[in-house]
Amino acid sequence: MFPDLSSVCSLFARPCRTLAVGLCAGLLAIGASGCDLLVALLEPIPADSEYSEHLSFGNPSGAIADPSQTDNFLISDVEYALSYNQSRGTANWVSWKLSRATLGSAKRQDDFRADDRLPQGWYRVDGNDYRGSGYDRGHLVPSADRTSSAASNSQTFVMTNIIPQSRKNNRNTWRELEEYSRDLVARGYELYVIAGVYGGSKRIADGNVTVPSNTWKAIAVLDPGQRPESVTPDTLVFAVDVPNDNRVSSDWRRYLVSVDAIESRTQLDLLDRLPDGVEATLETRVGDPPE
Repeated sequence: MFPDLSSVCSLFARPCRTLAVGLCAGLLAIGASGCDLLVALLEPIPADSEYSEHLSFGNPSGAIADPSQTDNFLISDVEYALSYNQSRGTANWVSWKLSRATLGSAKRQDDFRADDRLPQGWYRVDGNDYRGSGYDRGHLVPSADRTSSAASNSQTFVMTNIIPQSRKNNRNTWRELEEYSRDLVARGYELYVIAGVYGGSKRIADGNVTVPSNTWKAIAVLDPGQRPESVTPDTLVFAVDVPNDNRVSSDWRRYLVSVDAIESRTQLDLLDRLPDGVEATLETRVGDPPE
């Protein structure tokens, strides 16, 4: 008895789905073993709910797009991938690729809004929920990292990509690191970036959003098109852990830490698709980004 086509092809990630359906249809005409072989051949594709280039270096919390995972819900699209935490009202982390292809001349859209990709019944933080709180609507994926089109830029303004950020952190420390990252791209590099939050007990938006005590970011500086398997111990990886308050220094370099330190404080596993020995070396080191 042949397996149902839809159940077999649901195994394949979105970018491969059209091809997979066609191949499965042909193989089913031959027999179930042929389709089983195709599934086996495609097994190395990362087992995330939706494959994304923004998860190519890892899924730090093993997030999946399952509504039962209320504090680790995966949202993955063409612009970035993130783990959403309903209890906090923010993402745990967001990962994205930054390259010349993502940069252009599109204007900032400023269309802060609720994210309709969240499951029905969940509270959806909207663009007005931070009003009167004393905190900025701070981006994790920066608006200026997505200027190839208006649609691309707009996608950074959904509130799942926004955190309550202290004014000085958002407008000085965080902004200067964002600008430095784009400068690295102008120098010919591509970046793989993961950013997130942890800590905090203060809540805003009628108790629906936790203000984080810290914001963090880990950045791998890569050659164009470089994949995890070609990363070496000489690849530049650096991370920062920035207090989310108005006493913070404007100099983001003061907050350089190892990736291991971030992992210890967040219980995440960053860059886990690097070769094991390379990962251990790069995550132990406090990176020294060039001026």
